[in-house]
Amino acid sequence: MKKVFIDGSAGTTGLRIRDRLAQRDDIKLIELPEEKRKDTPARRKALNSADISFLCLPDHRTAPGCAYGFPELSAEFEAKIISSKRIAVPGCHASGFIALVYPLIEAGLLGKDALLSCTSLTGYSGGGKKMIAEYEGYEKGAPLFAPRQYGTSQQHKHLKEMKAVCGIDEFPIFCPIVDDYYSGMEVTVPIFARQLKSGGIEDIKAVYAEKYNGPVVTCGDESQGGFLSASALSGTDGMKICVYGNEERILLTAIYDNLGKGASGAALECMNLVLGKEKNYGLSIKRR
Repeated sequence: MKKVFIDGSAGTTGLRIRDRLAQRDDIKLIELPEEKRKDTPARRKALNSADISFLCLPDHRTAPGCAYGFPELSAEFEAKIISSKRIAVPGCHASGFIALVYPLIEAGLLGKDALLSCTSLTGYSGGGKKMIAEYEGYEKGAPLFAPRQYGTSQQHKHLKEMKAVCGIDEFPIFCPIVDDYYSGMEVTVPIFARQLKSGGIEDIKAVYAEKYNGPVVTCGDESQGGFLSASALSGTDGMKICVYGNEERILLTAIYDNLGKGASGAALECMNLVLGKEKNYGLSIKRR
């Protein structure tokens, strides 16, 4: 039985990881009492006694020596995760963008010099405890009842990750939007067919179908009557890749939970690989 410590277990992501692990019989959680949660010696002792530690702290997603925690991107990504001692889980917004763009660059359908844009809708839980309190508080202000775009300076922390992992020459124009629902994420990258170096919409679908055949990331259609809900996979740990549009204008869309495949679900998937288990072991994956 592996001993696991979650440093930052009181945060939104840490709590979801803890809830998932608490249901497993192959894991023993090392937990600190509330008064020791920020005690450095106590944390150090817990970290040193654990077989696996989750650090819900500032990220190292593009740091040398850290495996990037998105195994579905390639066999090389998965092998590095399995063999690494340090794994950086992708950022929530970046997960969708990279899932959509990386395979097209890899297949040669899209050039590294492509100028791209990305819109990402997310539930307010992505903002952590402070934002959750704002949205769920009794004195909730009128602006919080409508979608709010942020990161308008085009300096969002996930941009570096998007560019580096996909290997593109330019940062995308990125429009993140938070709205009045708890969790769920919808990331859309629009492209003109003439931006493609070769092929069209059916070739894109074929590339995704070959790349994302489960069990965590799959392809399909999550629309209902022409509408696409950003909360379609809320509460789950999977991701659905969808392609819409026509032969001229194409919408590449990733649907998932910002707390699932966008955070804790991805972390647990990586742990499963390190432990030699199936990627989806102990995860909640929606079936259709």
